[in-house]
Amino acid sequence: MLNPVATRDLTAATAGGSPISTRTAISTRTALVGGGGTGIGYATAEQLLLAGHRVVIAGRRADVLDQSAARLRERTGGSVDRLASDIRDPDAARAVIAEVKAAHGSLDVLVLNAGGPAPGRITEVGDQGWQDAFELLLLGPLRLARLALPPMAGRGFGRVVFVTSTAVRQPQPDLAASVVLRSAVTAAAKLLAREFAADGVTVNCVAPGATATERRRRILDDRARAGNRSYDELDAQDTASIPAGRPARPEEIGAAVAFLASAAAGYVNGTVLTVDGGRTETI
Repeated sequence: MLNPVATRDLTAATAGGSPISTRTAISTRTALVGGGGTGIGYATAEQLLLAGHRVVIAGRRADVLDQSAARLRERTGGSVDRLASDIRDPDAARAVIAEVKAAHGSLDVLVLNAGGPAPGRITEVGDQGWQDAFELLLLGPLRLARLALPPMAGRGFGRVVFVTSTAVRQPQPDLAASVVLRSAVTAAAKLLAREFAADGVTVNCVAPGATATERRRRILDDRARAGNRSYDELDAQDTASIPAGRPARPEEIGAAVAFLASAAAGYVNGTVLTVDGGRTETI
């Protein structure tokens, strides 16, 4: 069940103690953010709250969601619910949509974000690894999108954002499952974008590059072990390949998602917004 943890008092203090100015919310819409307990998902939830949305964060670990929801309330003063669910479960999508509808009446913004599958080169990923990645990155999100999109179209407004990866455009050999399945997600998003465009609904992707999250640390740790090198060496090498000279902050990815979720982005549809500090070399 949803677990409301927040008030809508927009004068709440941030974690650093500075007050947020009282303001009229620019949106009364409801957003569901997958993987909202940590990393990019958490940062996206925060950005959507700051834009005035009601937010439901979803993920597999109820304890993490509880802590994150409380922290989001403290930082933004926004309305936050949490919903523990495993997107790989065939019954999860219908249950999630029903819970959000029961609590808030409608779902207006759907952010399809999930943790990446285990690293591995394409010949190293076994059948079960492919199946797990398929359920996590493609089939589970598509179940949610199928249920969410028609009601959005019926109300004349909707935003669906898939969080993918720049590895779709510039493949990384040791992230084979992510590259292959997120490429499929990108194609699916392009097809979905055409289905409801005339009804005020957009479907887009945000493709993050290197981002300062636990996921990046795990990937670099894995590469360090495989190559018998130090983490610091791999971190410096990876950072040097970014023209901006640093990984993204998670909130920078969240801001891109929040823009695509806004009314201002109503004519942005079926595209991939790359947020990578200029590293991707394709035109």
